[in-house]
Amino acid sequence: MTFSGFPPGKISTTRIPSLFFKELLPQIDDLAELKVTLYALWQITRLEGEVRYLTEENFSGDPEFMAGLGATTAAQLAAVRGGLERAVNRGTLLRTTLPEGEGELALYFFNSPRGQAAVRSVEDGSWRPSDGDLPTPTLSLEQPNIFQLYEENIGPLTPLIADTLRQAEKEYPEDWIRQAVGIAVQNNVRKWKYIEAILRSWQDGGRDERQDRGFTKKDRRGYLEDEFAEFIED
Repeated sequence: MTFSGFPPGKISTTRIPSLFFKELLPQIDDLAELKVTLYALWQITRLEGEVRYLTEENFSGDPEFMAGLGATTAAQLAAVRGGLERAVNRGTLLRTTLPEGEGELALYFFNSPRGQAAVRSVEDGSWRPSDGDLPTPTLSLEQPNIFQLYEENIGPLTPLIADTLRQAEKEYPEDWIRQAVGIAVQNNVRKWKYIEAILRSWQDGGRDERQDRGFTKKDRRGYLEDEFAEFIED
């Protein structure tokens, strides 16, 4: 399998602290540990909630991620467990456990002030995860960029349409565009003019989610900035 290259236009990104490249990357000498660490960074930025943590299931439950870790299910699971163990031993991740049935549930946090505080809260009993508390983002659910979105739902991408989409990205929030495309598909009106009319009506009418227009670069850093705030430079 080969990589076809990055597509044109905006694509989703994951912020990684420079400290990872300066200190962690030179130390990591195991492929499974490297994959687990990078995947954990990707996962944690997509979770929601005040306390964000991972379990082994966050890794083993993503078929696309697991496929690159071994030829068999047993080999893949062994690689994940080995990678997590190495990441904990290195100090990248913090692990604490909770009783679950007849066994234990391991929770993983990044070794940062916020992660350290979360582990203390678990261990002193002041915080426990609740049912449904852990979303499970997977690689297969990564949203396509606006060009892919158009081609997959509306029609062929021409140079003129590409220019129009680039301009739309500057004028409207990305989630508005995705929702407008969804409405067009639902109504079986697969035309950009229809999508654009929806966007303009939301912009002119003061859509409820209009505050998203003010979602700044700083805001988009989200949890990762909170988790590693002292390591990230503007």
